Amino acid sequence: MTTRVLTAGLPTPTLKCYFSVVSAPSTDNPARSSPLLSIENESYKKPSSVFVPHETSAERVVVLLIFLGAFAYLCLFRRFVSMDPDEGIILQGAERILHGQVIYRDFFSYFTPGSYYLYALLFKFFGSSILVARTLLAVYGGLFSVFTYLMARRVCPRGYALFASYLVSLTCLPWRFLSLHNWDSTLWACAAVYAGVRFLESRRTGWIFAAGSFASLTFLFEQSRGGGLVFGMGLGFALILWLDRSQVRLGKKQWALLATGLLWPFALTFCYFAWQHALPIMVSDWLWPLHHYAGVNSVPYGYQKWPGILTQDSLEPATLFGEAVAVLAMSPTLILPSLPIIALLLGAYWIVRAKSQKLEKSKMAYYVFACSCIVGLLLSVLIARADVLHFVYLIPLLYIVLAWVTSGADIRSAGRSSFWACVSIAIFLIFTATGLAFLVSNRSSRVTVQTPRGAVRISKEDSVLKFTLANVQPGSRILVYPYLPLYYFLTATFNPTRYDYLQPGMHTSPQREDMIREIRMNHIPVVLFELGFNEKIAGSWPRTPLRFVAGNHVEDFILAAYQPCKILRSAEGWRILYMVRKGHQCPPKKETVPE
Repeated sequence: MTTRVLTAGLPTPTLKCYFSVVSAPSTDNPARSSPLLSIENESYKKPSSVFVPHETSAERVVVLLIFLGAFAYLCLFRRFVSMDPDEGIILQGAERILHGQVIYRDFFSYFTPGSYYLYALLFKFFGSSILVARTLLAVYGGLFSVFTYLMARRVCPRGYALFASYLVSLTCLPWRFLSLHNWDSTLWACAAVYAGVRFLESRRTGWIFAAGSFASLTFLFEQSRGGGLVFGMGLGFALILWLDRSQVRLGKKQWALLATGLLWPFALTFCYFAWQHALPIMVSDWLWPLHHYAGVNSVPYGYQKWPGILTQDSLEPATLFGEAVAVLAMSPTLILPSLPIIALLLGAYWIVRAKSQKLEKSKMAYYVFACSCIVGLLLSVLIARADVLHFVYLIPLLYIVLAWVTSGADIRSAGRSSFWACVSIAIFLIFTATGLAFLVSNRSSRVTVQTPRGAVRISKEDSVLKFTLANVQPGSRILVYPYLPLYYFLTATFNPTRYDYLQPGMHTSPQREDMIREIRMNHIPVVLFELGFNEKIAGSWPRTPLRFVAGNHVEDFILAAYQPCKILRSAEGWRILYMVRKGHQCPPKKETVPE
């Protein structure tokens, strides 16, 4: 007979937490049998093997509640739009696909195609709406929180696993609640890691096939993250084989299933684009970032450009309390980049312990595989762009490290529990402050605009959106230059050129000449031209060569071929010049928009 008493509260230095598991000895299932396990005043004796949460009904109920709670919370963010320049890339690409275009052949993208076709499929069945795209993000958020809980719960008490899951719900997707390929690839990466862990636990060959399939899909949604994940998984399996071959069964059958899982998504993708006569250009666009993306987007490790919602500007009126909250809210930007480094160090520590036979074998496999995957994903960030936002996309995996550290899982002895309780409380307060900053910013944005893609809430009046909706019919051709494709999606307009955005310094001279030629051929009637875009370059893309900023032929052509009508302002305060082709009449001037 087994009696189990577990508490889900967060650790505090003033409260005593009692965890006890009393079970009779069992030889048939060592993972479910353990000696007396107790925690009093934050000190406990760790279980000798990995705990598998889904094997108990209580844990399955906890997992369901975590998903529903995270999903319900994130639904609060669905209609809020910050007019982020990156969000419209995938959404507008999906619209192009729905209108019969083929990515790479008919419009340029250096992303792998997964996200474009996923959103196109969603829009085909549920309608082209910002609410549809954002609901998918809320589903992602629930799955991210569940993944973190299931991974942390294997070696941590329930309270610490819930703690990590809570932090994911509060600060992962709300940090950048945008429809981006990054979140899609993160979901597949989490699925691949979980499938790999399940294969190590169960030895069932179906899981190795699933791990390979999810890793391949990760690449097809973002090539850098997929490549890093495959490297990390391979490193993990190799280290486990080196440490103890009995912990991973990789015979001919398993290798064949792993290879099949890795290859079948690529086979379907290559066949489709060969059928569409776009295979050579697809491969060329996939390789394009190796030559043009990394140089411009190279930033120091942990580089951060403070978002407006984490600054004092969002906490009006300015007070000492508001400044303190702002400091707390920004602290995670310093913690996040340290977590992959901690995972690397912990992985080395557990390898040393495993070699000296001081770590249980199943735990060794779990820790080594998880840390190796995190290291592989860290390499993908270093290759692409090592700023804080690219660590944010890895939060579901990185917060597992927080659970390990705060619970002391196989890291330290039971001593100094008060110190680690204080660390846990500090992390709880810091990350909660960040989550509240996101929530306050979201709920305080009450300006509602009706668009062809549904009603959206924005922080301030956006005269660009309103003026364009009033003067341009849905389905019309316009050009938004250089980098705000979300306006295409929200106004249901289209860019007849191959480039929904053109970033100075990253896109090449032939691409800029292509855009000029296509603007001239298509006789685009309206241009939304962002004034002062070059002022953003120093903060967002500091490695951009100055020659690309100074000599911009596309900008010169637009200014020569189009006449200005009105200066408008976005919700973020960007100045946008509404222009029409020379010889055409400007829309009637209404109220003056302050500059």
